[in-house]
Amino acid sequence: MPTAKKNEKPAAVTPPSPARRRELLATAAEVFAAHGYDATTVRRIADEAGLLAGSLYYHFDSKESMLDEILSSFLDELWAGYDAVLAAGLGPRETIEALVTESFREIDRHRAAVAIYQKESRQLAGKPRFGYLTDSRQKFEKAWLGTLERGVADGVFRPDLDVRLTYRFVRDTVWVAASWYRPGGLHGPEEIARQYLSMVLDGIAVRD
Repeated sequence: MPTAKKNEKPAAVTPPSPARRRELLATAAEVFAAHGYDATTVRRIADEAGLLAGSLYYHFDSKESMLDEILSSFLDELWAGYDAVLAAGLGPRETIEALVTESFREIDRHRAAVAIYQKESRQLAGKPRFGYLTDSRQKFEKAWLGTLERGVADGVFRPDLDVRLTYRFVRDTVWVAASWYRPGGLHGPEEIARQYLSMVLDGIAVRD
């Protein structure tokens, strides 16, 4: 019977490739979006990915870890785009236009993550691991309300505009698109943003 050589090191385990990890996260995001976080099991995700349930733990230690990575990656990218817009020194109308356009680009890139965020964020925010969801929501609200208030003060938007109601309307109108939008459809994110902005801004911009 062969014996191990003295001081022989065990064979190295090849870590999962970044591409495979992204693929598994994309699959998990679609399952979470379709069935909800609580109703989704590791086995269901593994089945969709063509893996045994135990094999998925080679890549992630829990479904919570998967969801955390899905949402944090989406929000990191969203805020990189939003922060660039807010730092650009644009006027209020142009800022709203850029924020809406950036939002639709994120729906195009991360449709499932946006759907999860819309459905689950308030419940998840109560869990210690997902406290950043509350911070993001507050930052999001501050950015939009501040821009709308600046527009009213500058005479760009109507003086009787209820900025909080407008913010909620624009927010929900934009992000609900994740429920029906599919990448590669008839209209790209920029064109959809243009159409939405035409409908929204004609209602809140000062008329000549």
